[in-house]
Amino acid sequence: MTERLYYSDSYTRKFAARVRERAALPDRHAVILDRTFFYPASGGQPSDLGMLNGVAVEEAVVRESDKAVLHFLARPLDTDSVEGEIDWPRRFDFMQQHTGQHILSQAFIRSAEALTVGFHLGAETTTIDLDTEKIAPSAIERAEQIANEAVAANYPVRAWFPTADELSRLTLRKTPDVDGPLRVVAIGEFDFNACGGTHVAHTAEVGPIKILKTEKQKKGARIEFVCGARAVSDYARKHAIVNQLANEFTCGQSEVIDSVARLRGETQSLRKELRAARDELLDYESARLSEAAAARNGLKVVRGVWPDRDLSELRGLANRLAASPGVVALLGSSGEKANVVFARAADSDRDMNALFQSAIGSLEGGRGGGSPSVAQGGGARATKEQIEAVLSQAERELLNH
Repeated sequence: MTERLYYSDSYTRKFAARVRERAALPDRHAVILDRTFFYPASGGQPSDLGMLNGVAVEEAVVRESDKAVLHFLARPLDTDSVEGEIDWPRRFDFMQQHTGQHILSQAFIRSAEALTVGFHLGAETTTIDLDTEKIAPSAIERAEQIANEAVAANYPVRAWFPTADELSRLTLRKTPDVDGPLRVVAIGEFDFNACGGTHVAHTAEVGPIKILKTEKQKKGARIEFVCGARAVSDYARKHAIVNQLANEFTCGQSEVIDSVARLRGETQSLRKELRAARDELLDYESARLSEAAAARNGLKVVRGVWPDRDLSELRGLANRLAASPGVVALLGSSGEKANVVFARAADSDRDMNALFQSAIGSLEGGRGGGSPSVAQGGGARATKEQIEAVLSQAERELLNH
């Protein structure tokens, strides 16, 4: 088995070791060392990355058969003596996030009597899953406050394998069912929990802890948060956004919310006015098109093609035209996405869906459908001439019916 040095020392970045085994795996190069500081992925924490003799360690995992640590490499090693180097920024980031998770999990016990039942350390944020479906905003706020108070208290963080006698005197948040010695991480007298991950030595190193959002899960709540450098980066990014908005609105930062609310109200009012104006224009346009169309075979067929016209506008125009007796509307738009709408008046027995299905096949990628009174659809990019051909075919079938 590999001697796992990270259990007792999370801060060593460089170390010497010997290759004990070269693992034969399809399409991957892996070695097992006699000793390692590389943390293998487990317990919700990703593995360390780094170098062995200048060769990139792409992943470290525990081999289930004997619990040895496999170091997957970008290419084979040509020597048995190796110099290892841990990717320190990644390691310390994970130490901040993981210790911060322990602190926040204890904080939720104190603020909401909510136990942590799941943990995932991601590339950008970290999440914990709580065993309660409903958690009050005040409890979330209080948990964050408790967590940051623990950071400020600069509690010592100790990770060790207690004896059976020591373990019997410890009150752990959760005791896992594992074979062999149990590693415990103690954060002062604030929190005790079984854990095999890497942690900082004092809580002040965790830095600020910030809860980003809460999501409901099937049987609980998911808390997404960031710690340390991630929290500082998150603050800087959001501070830049608020500054930009304040400059755009020519107001102070504290006035941004009111400015956005005012802009939203103005936008809603303008949209309402625009809809009314468009409706009025469609009324006028449908009347003009209907008057210009000639009646043939007992039908007044209104046909038209427009470039890049919105489907909702085409549908609105077709519905207005079909409100007049004897009218059939065959409308389309050309451009990046072709649109076609067929609609008929209530006094007609012509099946628009059947007519649509017959004509749309000549349009590349054309598909859609509807009812006997109205059908719509479209296809890929089409020219005005191609849409005209579809409508002409439909009109011929309609008048020859």
